[in-house]
Amino acid sequence: MADDVLSQSEIDKLLSALSEGTVSAEEVKADEAQKKVKPYDFKRPDKFSKDQIRTLYMMHENFARILNTYLSTHLRTMVKVEVASVEQLTYQEFVQSLANPSVISIMAVPPLKGNIIMEVNTEIAFAFIERVFGGEGKSGMKPRVLTEIELAVMKRFVDTAASHLKESWSNVAEFYPTLEATESNPQFAQIVPPGDMVVIITVQMKVGDVEGMMNICIPYLVLEPVMPKLTTTFWVASSIAKEDNPQQVEALRKKIERTRVPFVVEIGTVDITIREFLTLGFGDVLQIDTKTDAELRCLVGSRHKFYCRPGTSGKKMAVQITRVIKEGDEDTDE
Repeated sequence: MADDVLSQSEIDKLLSALSEGTVSAEEVKADEAQKKVKPYDFKRPDKFSKDQIRTLYMMHENFARILNTYLSTHLRTMVKVEVASVEQLTYQEFVQSLANPSVISIMAVPPLKGNIIMEVNTEIAFAFIERVFGGEGKSGMKPRVLTEIELAVMKRFVDTAASHLKESWSNVAEFYPTLEATESNPQFAQIVPPGDMVVIITVQMKVGDVEGMMNICIPYLVLEPVMPKLTTTFWVASSIAKEDNPQQVEALRKKIERTRVPFVVEIGTVDITIREFLTLGFGDVLQIDTKTDAELRCLVGSRHKFYCRPGTSGKKMAVQITRVIKEGDEDTDE
């Protein structure tokens, strides 16, 4: 156990006692030599080891990164999401720490037993809702219960966050979170008895200028079947195995092959002045810089990748690839 940190007033009192002779240096050394005893509360024993808490922290760091990317692109503003802490409490302590009102989502996580809670501070909830409706997402709104329309918007946020949570847990356990109920009063959100131990993942969020918290409450009852997997060694080994999985690589290759990209044939270009552009009218002819026997450029996305010649295929216009341009490929880049 780490040594207790003394406050400045305690340090001053100790120095004063040493100088006055009330306490001798030998007594201080004797106290330090005594074996430190860590207090243990048998009414609320620790259910999670330090390694398990560390593993949960790393898993939800990945969740925070994914959620940060989603919110940044969806809200089109500066977003910061990071894990603030992971700690174990009794469920009663967790409920008492929540503000009233809050946006409390109760979710089932089959095939795991029981429910988990995802709680979002009203400051963050209102900032998200305002940005979705086209506002600036500024702080200062008075905490209140959400309307039906606002709840529908937050449901979309919770569903997306739950899917990212599922992804961050995929190396340890497969579960499928589904929203069962939404509450605003923490006292009405009872998923386990008050004395049961839960792990609380506190995520610090900043949307624009608004800061707030999101708490994920996972009871020990839910995690009990997967507790042996909540180790740093297992989590890292599962991550490496997943990256080297040939089936994963094949699935990724098929998704890339089905991706649509624009393919454009550039017939030619012409340079004109603004004055000439403003004087253009119906019937005017612009002469492009491409000769009748020249090859045309093919653009994939915005990159020049092929040369071709125009023609027909049946009754449709077509082009025939004549050359492939390898500049910019991985095997030609320096």
